[in-house]
Amino acid sequence: MRRYLVAGNWKMNLGPAAGLELAAGVAARLRGRVLRGDALVCPPYVTIPAVAAAADGNPLLLGAQNCGDQDGGAFTGEVSPAMLKEAGVQYVIIAHSERRQYQREDDDLFVRKINLLHACGLKAIFCYGELLGERKAGREREIVNAQLEGVLPRLQYVDPYNTVLAYEPVWAIGTGETASPAQAQEMHAWSRQVVARLLGESPASHMRILYGGSCKASNAHELFSQPDVDGGLIGGASLKVDDFVGIIDGAEAALG
Repeated sequence: MRRYLVAGNWKMNLGPAAGLELAAGVAARLRGRVLRGDALVCPPYVTIPAVAAAADGNPLLLGAQNCGDQDGGAFTGEVSPAMLKEAGVQYVIIAHSERRQYQREDDDLFVRKINLLHACGLKAIFCYGELLGERKAGREREIVNAQLEGVLPRLQYVDPYNTVLAYEPVWAIGTGETASPAQAQEMHAWSRQVVARLLGESPASHMRILYGGSCKASNAHELFSQPDVDGGLIGGASLKVDDFVGIIDGAEAALG
């Protein structure tokens, strides 16, 4: 059975002091519980060292929101996967819709980043999903297929244990709109079919696929009860202890 993953993407919020306070609050609420899945927080780069003290894997895990595509050198402003690993990071988000939109990042860059992550023992959370116009045009399956096909077969080390997928219905991020559980399940099941074609049936059946739309404590249980929804990539609701822990509680409850 696939373990759920509830991953908090803090985006450009919370400096070291506030980040440590939030992570410590979440860790305190989870400590002593035997989770049947994984809980992860992904702070901004500058906040990672402070948060590492609380997100020590017992049981809260530490991630990053991005990484550079080189091992090191004259790349001003970039942070290499090896540096993140040394800082205690275990997961890195790649290809978030905001990186695609604002930084114009593309498949070639995603492949370089993920290959470097895997080479140094880190796990990638690879994001993909359709825009509102693409969904209205009925092209959501075409877009998802193209985004997965443009990256997964080109990875050198990909397997279900170093790669997590995060389906982002971009039209449901930060808008208050949420894909219905049935819509989420439909796209997750389609994603799994695409992965099976690209990588094989066994990797597809074991790979975790997160829902990356607007997820909150009130709808987490219903979303995560869908057979192909293995957790969530959480934005705004990851910035408050009660909200984030409530989503984790929803994931636990979905397991029955």
